[in-house]
Amino acid sequence: MYMPATGINQAFIRPINSNTTVASQGNNSTKPAVSFGDYLKESMDSTEIKFSKHAEGRLASRNINLSKEQKVKLGAAVSKADQKGIKDSLVMMDNIALVVNVKSRTVVTAMSSSEAKENVFTNIDGAILV
Repeated sequence: MYMPATGINQAFIRPINSNTTVASQGNNSTKPAVSFGDYLKESMDSTEIKFSKHAEGRLASRNINLSKEQKVKLGAAVSKADQKGIKDSLVMMDNIALVVNVKSRTVVTAMSSSEAKENVFTNIDGAILV
């Protein structure tokens, strides 16, 4: 059956599977294609944590500096929270209290644990002690 051209280069419209290779423009080298599912899984398994502007301000004003090791621990804690279905979590780590939106992997606010003793945490559905 003949299909009229629609202005889209139909040579590039094809399903991608794990055996497909993608040629780079400008040279003859090829790279294995990454399936969307693999890309999505890899991005979901990421331990990278973001900080909201509010959280960055709180960290700065309270003179709290997270080391790389602490950020890795925080990422692992958020991954555990995600596995348990937690949406917003309180993470207590090394005398620091952090409220994290698990889905977006974003720290919403932060304080020292001495400040946290005087506060009530709302809008969380789980807590993790690291």
